[in-house]
Amino acid sequence: MGNRARQRSAHRKTLCRGADIIVAMSTSRPLRLAVVGAGPAGLALALLAARELPGASVSLFDARPLERDIGADPRTIALSLGSVQLLERLGAFDAARAQAIATVHVSQAPPTPQHRLFGPAGEPEVRITAAELGVPRLGAVLAYGALVAPLQAAWLALAQAAPQRLVTRFGTPVAAIKPVAGAPGETGAAADEVEVDAGIVERFDLVVVAEGGVFAEQARKSITHDYAQNAWVGTLTLAPDAPAGMAFERFTRNGPLALLPLPATADGARRAALVWCMPAAEDEIAELDDAQRCTVIQTLLPAAAGTVRGISALKKFPLGLNAERTLVDGRVVRIGNAAQTLHPVAGQGLNLGLRDAWSLVHSLKRGDAVGAALRRVEWQRAPDRWSTIVATDFLARSFASRWPGLPVVRGLGLAAVQALPAAKKALARQMMFGRR
Repeated sequence: MGNRARQRSAHRKTLCRGADIIVAMSTSRPLRLAVVGAGPAGLALALLAARELPGASVSLFDARPLERDIGADPRTIALSLGSVQLLERLGAFDAARAQAIATVHVSQAPPTPQHRLFGPAGEPEVRITAAELGVPRLGAVLAYGALVAPLQAAWLALAQAAPQRLVTRFGTPVAAIKPVAGAPGETGAAADEVEVDAGIVERFDLVVVAEGGVFAEQARKSITHDYAQNAWVGTLTLAPDAPAGMAFERFTRNGPLALLPLPATADGARRAALVWCMPAAEDEIAELDDAQRCTVIQTLLPAAAGTVRGISALKKFPLGLNAERTLVDGRVVRIGNAAQTLHPVAGQGLNLGLRDAWSLVHSLKRGDAVGAALRRVEWQRAPDRWSTIVATDFLARSFASRWPGLPVVRGLGLAAVQALPAAKKALARQMMFGRR
């Protein structure tokens, strides 16, 4: 080949490379992300995406009007240490309105046979303390409003600073989410997009559904089971000598009873959030007055919990498992209760959702194609997600069984965990950070 021919060939290659660059620049565009649901999981994900994906546009949808005072919602939320650390990183954790968990006390009420193997009280128990693990706290407890209000304020501040990139759509219910293929030949069209119908149809590269709700109100997912149990939730007032910062999980004949420490009142009164589970067929709690409820709860609690002085009005929620087989469906991802609604025995529903949010944003941050990032999320989250679902479901079903030897088996299991430091440490790390 002569010099002139080589020059022409090199010039053609240069043009081709230039065309490739031009096409790549014209087809590349910022990620368009929609988050449906402005609860804790949805807000945390939107904040993470806004901060960790500076080139992405994020639209946050919620049917709740922005002017509604979310800060007054008194429902109680238990956060693991990992969740607290995530919220602190986002600048959305109000420590003054939260109660740190210093100790977790898990035990089983009689009729388990008492034995010296089970500890000083003769009852099977596990005690996990922040001090023995070398961490400042195991987690925290706070009101739903105290959790959501700082998250919402942080999001609104970011959205106000970057209105072209971060869009707030409160008071805007999403009517439909429909996957669509990019139009053939359309410049810059994605291979797969999602239409969100919220009065005006918009297209996004990725939609995260974070609208959860409670079991009784949800459409049934791929895996579902009604435990035929109710959870009664409210607040207890305890005697001043009740331990501060101690969470209790008590396995009873009818199901788990949990006390979660709350910040003391202005006059110094001790308080704890109550989650009291009962079989639906034997549930007579509604027929009891407050004094009777306090008496029954006192008989069920371990002595370490202290004395129950009063009780608030209680609300009842039917319990069940309602889970999707996968987090990812095309370009739609479900997190938190939108992906799996669990029995409260493990207290891991929201913590799972926050770990889902973290994993998704950091997979997208790697810069891979959206499809590859979503496959990574599905693979990475599966061990943590399924181990939690299976363990929670096993415990919930075990309370529906009245097999005589089951309390003894549970008691021996608790005693073994308490006696084996490695097993207790592994359980504690699972509670704080999930399975890694």
